[in-house]
Amino acid sequence: MLFTKMHGVGNDYVYVNTFTQHVTQPARLAVRVSDRFTGIGSDGLILLGPSAGADVRMEMYNADGSRGKMCGNGIRCVAKYAIEHGLAAGPELRVETDAGVKSVWCEIVCGKVRAVRVDMGLPVLAPDSVPVRLPGPSIIDRPLEIAGRAYRITCVSMGNPHAVIFVKDLEAIDLPVVGPAFENAPQFPERVNAHFVRVDSRAHVTVRTWERGSGATRACGTGACAVGVAGVLTNRTDRRVTTSLPGGDLEIEWPPESSVFMTGPAVEVFSGDWPDQG
Repeated sequence: MLFTKMHGVGNDYVYVNTFTQHVTQPARLAVRVSDRFTGIGSDGLILLGPSAGADVRMEMYNADGSRGKMCGNGIRCVAKYAIEHGLAAGPELRVETDAGVKSVWCEIVCGKVRAVRVDMGLPVLAPDSVPVRLPGPSIIDRPLEIAGRAYRITCVSMGNPHAVIFVKDLEAIDLPVVGPAFENAPQFPERVNAHFVRVDSRAHVTVRTWERGSGATRACGTGACAVGVAGVLTNRTDRRVTTSLPGGDLEIEWPPESSVFMTGPAVEVFSGDWPDQG
């Protein structure tokens, strides 16, 4: 099985072109290729295939084999792969995801995609739709006790469920302990991606992320969008903000009464041939 490893600000996935190949057990394959000691090493697996209503379809699996609806860093890499491997003409294309069809614009230099801007859609705040089991029309800066400690959370879905927690000291967060506690808390019936955020200014934040099914990651695109939304809703940031993650920066913009837009790089690392398809 031919594959390509790609990343968006360090959030890395193994990509497989299913226009020409068939993957029989994608969840099992995701676990095997993602292992950083015995596999290729990645945060998960993304399949690119035909779509009836878009240029290409992406199907995403986390490192533990669970299915994800959307991946912000992954969709930028899908766009780069589709254009550079002749699956779509660009510079604008439409990508079908489990969270709907997303419009993507690519900056192309000498035939190579350097940066990608994605219309990530409207943020979802209704608790039942995030989902989060807390009362009220939305969860904005709401107190919640996790693992015996009080936090204030803002919950947003950008195709995936996110809990955004603003903190003063990022280094004080014991992510390998607090991350799983948030991910598996009973208030989140589909688990949750937890983002701990330090506000540096109204135009810049720094984030550490724990993703459901993948653990601590270098970046999370849908999470960066959720952070941008939470910053506006809690009056901590402006509607355009640079989000610094361990793997690099993403530009997030949320115009009034509009979709959230994310802009960032996409990088192809290497290609290879995995011994089987499952």
